[in-house]
Amino acid sequence: MYKESANPLIYRDTYNYELPEELIAQYPLKDRDHSRLLTLKRQTGHIDHLTFDVLPDLLQPGDVLVFNETKVISA
Repeated sequence: MYKESANPLIYRDTYNYELPEELIAQYPLKDRDHSRLLTLKRQTGHIDHLTFDVLPDLLQPGDVLVFNETKVISA
């Protein structure tokens, strides 16, 4: 069962948005570390649009990374 976030910065309705098809990547970038990375500073609610090459600079001791290697298959 879905429970609304206790964090006032994140609500389910936040995920309802229009995404123009031309903004959906069709192929991975040649330089994968230049892929876009969306970050949220939970303390302030500040959102940044970065690239993955800065990820090591963002991590702090004790942080956890979760990797999602799922693939989309055609119906």
